[in-house]
Amino acid sequence: MIDNAHRQRKARNFTLFVGGIAALSGLLFGLDIGVIAGALPFLSHDLNITSHQQEWVVSAMMLGAAIGALLAGWMSYRLGRKKSILAGAFLFIIGSLWSAFSPDVTSLMCARMLLGIAVGFASYTAPLYIAEIAPERYRGSMISMYQMMLTTGIVVAFLSDAALSYSGNWRLMLGIIAFPAIVLFIGVLFLPNSPRWLAAIGRHNDAQKVLERLRSTDLQAQQELDEIRESLLVKQSGWALFRTNSNFRRSVGLGVLLQVMQQFTGMNVVMYYAPKIFAIAGFASTSQQLWGTVVVGLTNMLATLIAVGLVDRWGRKPMLITSFFIMAVGMGALGLFIHNGIHSVFIQYATITMLLLFIIGFAMAAGPIVWLLCSEVQPLKGRDFGITISTTTNWIANMIVGATFLTLLESFGNANTFWLYGGFNVLFIILTFWLVPETKNVSLEHIERNLMQGRPLRHIGK
Repeated sequence: MIDNAHRQRKARNFTLFVGGIAALSGLLFGLDIGVIAGALPFLSHDLNITSHQQEWVVSAMMLGAAIGALLAGWMSYRLGRKKSILAGAFLFIIGSLWSAFSPDVTSLMCARMLLGIAVGFASYTAPLYIAEIAPERYRGSMISMYQMMLTTGIVVAFLSDAALSYSGNWRLMLGIIAFPAIVLFIGVLFLPNSPRWLAAIGRHNDAQKVLERLRSTDLQAQQELDEIRESLLVKQSGWALFRTNSNFRRSVGLGVLLQVMQQFTGMNVVMYYAPKIFAIAGFASTSQQLWGTVVVGLTNMLATLIAVGLVDRWGRKPMLITSFFIMAVGMGALGLFIHNGIHSVFIQYATITMLLLFIIGFAMAAGPIVWLLCSEVQPLKGRDFGITISTTTNWIANMIVGATFLTLLESFGNANTFWLYGGFNVLFIILTFWLVPETKNVSLEHIERNLMQGRPLRHIGK
């Protein structure tokens, strides 16, 4: 009994270690999202760039991330999840240093695009890798920890930006990301390959050895490997499977829809342009705006703990519905306050309260659970293809949102822009009811069987 307890504890600790190192990719992802918000006012002044150039400095990363997701899909399939994360860490190091030493806006856009490729690697591979090594009973919590690291990265970036705002040193703001990237690169060297990837390329003995380190008993490891082998009996894979199998096309379509829904909630508008939103709310000084942005980041990080604690208890679907409802209320009220005019300190702070309510709604579910579901609903033989498509969609949608927000404010009006995003969230409640499955405490292979048997998407987790 003591040996069994020791084995269980050792397996759990190793699984958490592996998941934790992989989740560091999320920290770098968050740092890259957050750091540009504080650096933008200073680099815009130093490099003398226009509003549209600012949009492209922000959105160049999203273009790179879309490219990175496509490259990561190929690399993850051919060389494995581990090497894909390792490549992303290396690109984070190079891109951060290049950003810090960029002499002009063109060089900075190119550096940001390279960082985007690194983010594409991270956003594609880390949730996939964690999903493939985690036991189903806390798979949701482990992938939510990736999102937790992402939000922590945003907070750290905001704090760094706020501290450096007094000197205006935007180069240090952008370059500091190289240090955690080096830590990630070293940590990934100690990770095992994904057992599902090993089995998919025929290395079943190696897959079993990894599973025996990750699971509490050899019997659990063997049973899981048997399920993986069963899922590998599907003859086609990737594009061939997509072309010939309508059930796989449904899961790819669901992944694409989920990522579009996540981006058009309006959350990354808040992350990229938080100082601008605080200025609209009446906070005039750059320091006020940056410290307000820190509050945004802290709220985002702390609210992600709701997902970590509840996703494997309450479930994916009810949390998503609640999330979209809260965001719809937050954006609607934010637009209303701005429409009526911010004429007092009370309305000023009420406006920011609605902004924070919106952030809580996103962080508690739409942020982490979309990544989780996209990793869960794809069959093993089509997982790389399906997640490549959904992750690329995420970054294309992200780029569209980032590149159009300032233009929307100028042409559509502040209040109408926020109401537009509020309306999107109402639509997403309906789509979640209609299409999204509940997958808590269900193995990836069981979800795959239900999908391939033609069950409605909302029932594939049953």
